[in-house]
Amino acid sequence: MKKPLQIMKFGGTSVGDASCIERVVGIIRNAARESSVAVVVSAMSGVTNRLIEAANESRAGGDVAVTEIFGQLRKRHDEVVMALIHSEDERCRLKRKLDDLFAEGERLCQATIVVGELTPRTLDAISGLGERLCAPLVAAALLEAGIGSEAVDATDLVITDSYHGGAEPRIDLTRVRCRTRVTPVLQKGIVPVVTGFIGATEEGILTTLGRGGSDYSATILGAALDADEVVIWSDVTGLLTADPKLVADACTISEISYGEAAELAYFGAKVLHPKALRPVMQIGIPIWIKNTFAADESGTKITPAGPRNARGVKALTAIPDAALITIAGVGTQGGRKGLPDAWARTVATAAAVRADVLLISQSTSHNGICLVVASSPAKRTVEALRQEFSQDLVCDRSECTVFDAAVSVITLVGENMGAASETVARAFTALSGENVNILATAQGLSDCSMAFVVPQQDMEIALGSIHRELELAGLPSNRRPVTAAASPSAIWNYESEQASAD
Repeated sequence: MKKPLQIMKFGGTSVGDASCIERVVGIIRNAARESSVAVVVSAMSGVTNRLIEAANESRAGGDVAVTEIFGQLRKRHDEVVMALIHSEDERCRLKRKLDDLFAEGERLCQATIVVGELTPRTLDAISGLGERLCAPLVAAALLEAGIGSEAVDATDLVITDSYHGGAEPRIDLTRVRCRTRVTPVLQKGIVPVVTGFIGATEEGILTTLGRGGSDYSATILGAALDADEVVIWSDVTGLLTADPKLVADACTISEISYGEAAELAYFGAKVLHPKALRPVMQIGIPIWIKNTFAADESGTKITPAGPRNARGVKALTAIPDAALITIAGVGTQGGRKGLPDAWARTVATAAAVRADVLLISQSTSHNGICLVVASSPAKRTVEALRQEFSQDLVCDRSECTVFDAAVSVITLVGENMGAASETVARAFTALSGENVNILATAQGLSDCSMAFVVPQQDMEIALGSIHRELELAGLPSNRRPVTAAASPSAIWNYESEQASAD
């Protein structure tokens, strides 16, 4: 009988050192008794950040700093090799492989120093080295433990477009490559260890899928190979009712739907990459979120419909550092007649600079349009919008303006949020009781979320008060009487699929 196929992804903390990798080997060994297993790995924890630091130092001409960073990274990987691999021949072979990769990274940095420019293509090539270093390490550790294994570079598998820093996969081409390259390996009972985060164009130019993209790599591989399930192994025991760093009594959600998980990821939950569900949603592959350091815990299961008869708010999530961008005056030319065109141009302009439009609305107070984006693309979004509207829109008072303010977006996630008027009223009451100013609200098109925009400094107290009021930890709240909340400044709408993650 054909074994079921399981895709297992291990994040950076899961492969952070030799002892972590030994733990990963044990998890893979146990799974391989019942299933065929393909593994996707991130870079060792912190490595990608150091590589990006080296790239930025190269742009600034920091030759000494680059040498120091690569020296530290070499030492760290060498220590793992010495701890895990006992065969001298295998150790030498592996070190030669890693040395070649380090030399490649140093050449790219030296070339950047010479030209004084860090291109997106070069940054991808440098930042993607961490996964290319880790996959051979994990494959060698599996072989050391008697488990047939082979490192596979995702540049041979995941075919993408040419947008560096956030490339999109070309699924049909990727499916062909995966079945040609990976399926024969699996049929031999060998565990392929695939580099996460990276892919390549048809021409073979390395690209990256965006930070945290190894989750995406795993679900792309799962869809391409028609896997039976995908397991995301990290350092948390599943999806939680809130960020435990911000809400002390947050607890694990046992099962959740695709729609709810997508909203959690889109609105800031760090456990799952925002795009990770896209490849598997069409074919209904379940995804598990589990803890490498508590492997016996059940974690969270993500399924197409979620658990039966489980409605209401499942979790809260927060984007702590968003930007509220206001385009003042765009509604004045031609009155309201000009607004639809301005709205479309706003969304198109944001999409062109790869900025997620989290929320968008007509602003009655500024006679224009407001939108919320993550803080990282805010500057380029503002610049692009200023350029877009600089020539042809004229305000009554003066020229058209674009400006932004720091905000946080708190989202309630659960099925049938559109019908949960009492739940929303309780959330309003909780925020009112803490004197938190609600700048705007948003009803999601998927009917799985309701978002609140609040001043950035009020995010933590807002999260805690709603979590207690809705009893998400299973504890009764000291519930206040529900009162009419003051109307927010705008009612917002958003569409998650209109723009890609930054």
